[in-house]
Amino acid sequence: MSEIHIVKLCVGADSVEDLLNWEKARGAVSYIHTRNRPTRYEELLNGGSLYWVIKGSILCRREIVSFDAVEDKENPHWKIGLNTKHIPTEAQPRRPFQGWRYLKLADVPRDIAEHEQDMPPELAKALREAGVW
Repeated sequence: MSEIHIVKLCVGADSVEDLLNWEKARGAVSYIHTRNRPTRYEELLNGGSLYWVIKGSILCRREIVSFDAVEDKENPHWKIGLNTKHIPTEAQPRRPFQGWRYLKLADVPRDIAEHEQDMPPELAKALREAGVW
């Protein structure tokens, strides 16, 4: 896993399901657009992920697989290629910001295991704290 990641707001989504439905409607989008390529993009290609902030909390991530320049005379930009699989994470509060921000490895939320995904977050947290998982 990379030492850095990117965190970005998912504006307008109320849940991870909203994000998944939007992407499905757009043909399983596997990239996002950004005006500028991150200066540390090579590190991000070594196992980095894009963490989505939905309604004030990081809730899921997607692995970053590429950075591609889009040659558009009126609007040059970059596509950040993403793995198509969403990985749910523990909710981690984030304040609003514009664009994207780097996220250090020490600050990333824990991935939620498959057996935890269908239960209420409070129950999963209680089981982890009790040492069951």
